[in-house]
Amino acid sequence: MKKTILSILAFTCFAISAMAQIPNAGFENWTTMSGYSNPDGWGTMNNTTASNSVYTASMGTPGNPGSSYLKLISRIVGANVVNGMAVSGKLDSVTMQPISGFAFNMRPKSLTGSWQYMNSGSAGSVNAILSRWDNGQNKRVTVATANKPLSGMAMSWANFSIDFTYVDGNNPDTCIITLKASGLAPASADYLYVDNLAFTGTVAGVEDNTDVISNMNLYPNPSSNFLTINFTLAKSQNVTLSIIDIFGKIVKDDNLGIINGNAERLINTNNLAKGTYFVSITTETASEIKKIVIE
Repeated sequence: MKKTILSILAFTCFAISAMAQIPNAGFENWTTMSGYSNPDGWGTMNNTTASNSVYTASMGTPGNPGSSYLKLISRIVGANVVNGMAVSGKLDSVTMQPISGFAFNMRPKSLTGSWQYMNSGSAGSVNAILSRWDNGQNKRVTVATANKPLSGMAMSWANFSIDFTYVDGNNPDTCIITLKASGLAPASADYLYVDNLAFTGTVAGVEDNTDVISNMNLYPNPSSNFLTINFTLAKSQNVTLSIIDIFGKIVKDDNLGIINGNAERLINTNNLAKGTYFVSITTETASEIKKIVIE
């Protein structure tokens, strides 16, 4: 009996670990460096700007909730303005691109948290990418993205929820969250304050679709003017068809209504720029995604 209880406890601990949320999501833990502090588990531009006694990331108090939050402020360094940004993992402070994230194997519906922000027109953003290593392709592929440009301003704490757009039916193995106070043309004093990050909800994976959506085919692929989509539903459900670009932006979204059994739709692709896209068929209980090329 004792062995059984220990086994159950071990399994429970493993399950909790697998479902772990964002490291230091409330920005309560900080490490003091040479004259500045960085939030534990997050990369910032401080590593580069500190040599000029300028800090684009700092601890704000009190938190919302908790004792502290993350303050990102775009600041002047020499002749340039450096974007206030942070990455949940490692950040290359020269290229300003994320190097790595944190291990994560779930399929959340949304990224949530609280924020304050203001910019001069070059909108900052909150972005999350779920990805996995694909042995067959020998490369990392995107599973889902969540992105929200910071338009206007939020001068007091406000809650946000950003839905993920899934382009792959498998579970991810990695998540990278990127927070930016400014866009491509940062201005001094653009800022983004963030606290209480979390994932909420669950989106069905590929193993959940086998009895709901089947026989999904796209042709011709590559396509130039029109795309035909065939699929079969095991039961009557409302269906939405979406076309998503490689950045996770939905470029076409159609409600196909209630469908049961075999279905076929002709889609005009003339207005799509050349490139790679994902076609998503989504019902009330499942989704199926296929890749297409527009040429």
